[in-house]
Amino acid sequence: MSTHAKRERLLLADLLETSGPEAPTLCEGWTTRDLAVHLVVRERRPDAAAGMFVKPLASRHDRVSKEFTAKPYEELLQLIRTGPPRVSPFALKQVDEAANTVEFYVHAEDVRRATPDWTPRELDPVFADALWSRIERMARVLGRKAPVGVVLRRPDGRTAVARKGLPVVTVTGEPGELILFLYGRQDKARVETDGDQDAVAKLRAASLGV
Repeated sequence: MSTHAKRERLLLADLLETSGPEAPTLCEGWTTRDLAVHLVVRERRPDAAAGMFVKPLASRHDRVSKEFTAKPYEELLQLIRTGPPRVSPFALKQVDEAANTVEFYVHAEDVRRATPDWTPRELDPVFADALWSRIERMARVLGRKAPVGVVLRRPDGRTAVARKGLPVVTVTGEPGELILFLYGRQDKARVETDGDQDAVAKLRAASLGV
């Protein structure tokens, strides 16, 4: 496993352990147990995980998820910590880095920011730059559902276009906050939005992400 993905994996597992199995998350309708099950199924049962996106496979996804939900919470956390089996594509370092760095970061914040007394996590510059690289590559995909034009801006002035169009809303924040905004956590992302008031309201209410 690569450095960023491995660190975010372990941080997320620790947060899930500290929170316990019945804590809320930012994922609507999911407790921390539900989130843990999602992570395990996604990584260890890709045949079932496809059911989240392919309707004919939805019943398999539901069946496998129920099987993992019945397992002890501690066992689920251990499966997350130890990572995917060798036969899984996620076991490849390149795949782990590309697919899991943002996934684990976002879900860790889903746990942290669901509590009323959460505080921002200060990201080291290297990791912040890694997240910005993901934004540059993924912004158009994640922002395709935006109802207005969207420009993402770092405090240092670097920008990325998430969606072309008028009117334009500029969203300014640190890379980690912009990632959360793009993944549909607009109400929890600490960003500044600049643009037409109605356009800003539409963007904040939009269903963004994959």
